Amino acid sequence: MSTTTPRAARVTSAPAARGGRAPRPGYVCLECGWTAAKWVGRCGECQAWGSVVEDAGPTAGPRTVAVAPPRGPARAITEIDVEAARARPTGVGELDRVLGGGLVPGAVVLVAGEPGVGKSTLLLDVARRVAEAGRPVLYVTGEESAGQVRLRAERIGALTPHLLLAAETDLGAVLGHLESSDPALLVLDSVQTVASAQVEGAPGGVAQVREVTAALIAAVKERGIPALLVGHVTKDGSVAGPRTLEHLVDVVCQVEGDRHSRLRLIRATKNRYGATDEVGCFDLTDSGVVELPDPSGLFLSTTAQAVPGTCVTVTLEGRRPLAAEIQALVAPTMLSNPRRTTSGLDSSRLAMVLAVLQRRGGVPLADKDVYASTVGGARVVEPAADLALALAVTGSAHDAPVLPGLVAFGEVGLAGEVRAVVGLRRRLAEARRLGFRVAVVPEGTLAEAPAPDGLTVLEAQDVRDALRLARGEPG
Repeated sequence: MSTTTPRAARVTSAPAARGGRAPRPGYVCLECGWTAAKWVGRCGECQAWGSVVEDAGPTAGPRTVAVAPPRGPARAITEIDVEAARARPTGVGELDRVLGGGLVPGAVVLVAGEPGVGKSTLLLDVARRVAEAGRPVLYVTGEESAGQVRLRAERIGALTPHLLLAAETDLGAVLGHLESSDPALLVLDSVQTVASAQVEGAPGGVAQVREVTAALIAAVKERGIPALLVGHVTKDGSVAGPRTLEHLVDVVCQVEGDRHSRLRLIRATKNRYGATDEVGCFDLTDSGVVELPDPSGLFLSTTAQAVPGTCVTVTLEGRRPLAAEIQALVAPTMLSNPRRTTSGLDSSRLAMVLAVLQRRGGVPLADKDVYASTVGGARVVEPAADLALALAVTGSAHDAPVLPGLVAFGEVGLAGEVRAVVGLRRRLAEARRLGFRVAVVPEGTLAEAPAPDGLTVLEAQDVRDALRLARGEPG
């Protein structure tokens, strides 16, 4: 029996033979769209783990979607009711400042931060304030047991019958609690611990986090209730999980704070309902997280006498002026490479200021160790603190304090000039409110922002001029 292939079959297979091998499947990253010829566990472009999947390739024809009846007719924008979209205050003034006035019905807020920074305690306090107003609140915990949350609630005084507590890690169970309790606020701690049975993968994975977040957003927006989600962070401080998580939610808040300090700051890195340049200040105590409407006193030392090597500046955290004290210590060294140590300051800004003082200010620092720090664990990174840092270093090097009640702010350039900074009116008003009597500022400040009553403003053109004015020497 002959096994020769028929002529028709040979003709049909000829194009495939001439075309070479079949096309290999491609792979694409769901986060950034990066393509690869073979599967990899980590995207080579955005460095996301588990986001590379097989690309199905183009379809045979254009995709079409059947026309569906709309839920309602399109209306003029002037006829839209905005009262339902107004923000409701949470009772925590510092959090309302960051959110833009409070929680909007149907808004989803993601609160991220390092472990132990106080995220759960803060959100439990918010839940307690909403529940005390007579509205039910559903608090779902996936990391702790119900008893552990109850102990924390006793410590901060959050025991109220309208606060409903559930310990669940299944998405279906969470949605069931949401359906049965019909709360006015949902708090989920945390979104990385909840998993869906319909999606493969461990809790906290890319697919699980995306599915859980999308389901919760759809549920709360359908009911018109706000939701507060706790999110984990990675080693570099960014929100853990897929990058699309930050795009899905309405507000992303970052809780910052040193574990050795009581101060906690909340910033909004994304806010669809308000500005992202506000900051909320809190104090972490044994009884919970307490808001600080006036936190400037935490960043100032309590000593009454003038000490060489200290200077106060006024920084802007968003639109809020905060007074911060900078301390410097200059000591002789026997090392060939002197030490430059900072705490709460940018090391590169310190190196630049020291170079300007050495070259333009006539301050010998090449053979001395320099230590610079802030008081109270404050983080000062804006260029407006350059002048105060320069005055503190010079005062320690010459063992001469600045004038009593002096505050300074200004950016120091490489040519030794003192440049203007933003928010002059707010900085001067805050300095006057705190009792400072003298302010060393860049030249031209008085033309833009008149000096408040009781505050003497001295304008400096360069670093040498500022050093002279800070010591009280006549011009």
